[in-house]
Amino acid sequence: MALKQVKSKIVATKKTGQVTKAMEAVSAVKMRKSQEKALQGRPYVRSALRILARLASSRDGLAHPFVVPKSEGKRLLVVITSDKGLAGSVNSAVLKLVDELVKDKDVEVIPVGRKAVDYANRMELVSHGAYTNISDDVKVPDVTEIARSVFSLYKDGRYKSVEVVYQNFLSTFEQAPTRRRILPLDPAELHFVLQSIRPKTGRYSEAEESTDNVADYLIEPSPEIVLDTLMPQLIEIMIYHSLIESKASEHSARMVAMKNATDKTKEVIKSLTIKYNKERQAAITAEVSEITAGAAAVST
Repeated sequence: MALKQVKSKIVATKKTGQVTKAMEAVSAVKMRKSQEKALQGRPYVRSALRILARLASSRDGLAHPFVVPKSEGKRLLVVITSDKGLAGSVNSAVLKLVDELVKDKDVEVIPVGRKAVDYANRMELVSHGAYTNISDDVKVPDVTEIARSVFSLYKDGRYKSVEVVYQNFLSTFEQAPTRRRILPLDPAELHFVLQSIRPKTGRYSEAEESTDNVADYLIEPSPEIVLDTLMPQLIEIMIYHSLIESKASEHSARMVAMKNATDKTKEVIKSLTIKYNKERQAAITAEVSEITAGAAAVST
């Protein structure tokens, strides 16, 4: 390879490294904010799920349409991904899990995130809406339209279950693709979710209250009015929780991916610099040899 080509590659690699370094810095800031938001929201989500589990286990709750199991109908998946790439395997891991689920032909989706929308179009899945460009600073109102779509479709009676598939945040270097059933409500599933969203270590890993005791509430003005109002709100919180966990996973994975890319550019620059120096030294040696040989020929 010519010296000029090697030098051009070194310059191009340095510019790429500057870009990845900047993206790493931006992702690190977003990662800290999203992680803090996800972890701070977990106690609130646990409290909401605890209420939901107790309501679903109560006498009136067991008869609610959102709790009564269904044996017939299609499955509806709320697939949550990011809008952008360059985030490692965050999106591909979620879509790989969806691949396993859509082998059953009776599956339809609500895609959230550009990658999920593109996947649904590519696989020619029946989609209900396309939700993209959701802010990193996720608010509960941001998921209101998604939740309304879920409730409307489920009440039609065509679906036997609604599940949310997303990337669950475990740590900066670890995320896990996760599937949760949100409709119909199952107290056992809610208890499992309560345990799984509790951090193993850190200041948010405080002891959790037992959720095994079933409370039979006296509800006023009537069970139907209160449950019809409260249950959708609590289910909306479950979707909100999935979205902020996905955001935390996305920015953590992107920061790690950009750091790895920056480290790799340094390795490539070092390798190319050594190659450049070797080529340059060889060219100089050849020139010196030619001059020496010419001088010797003239002197003789």
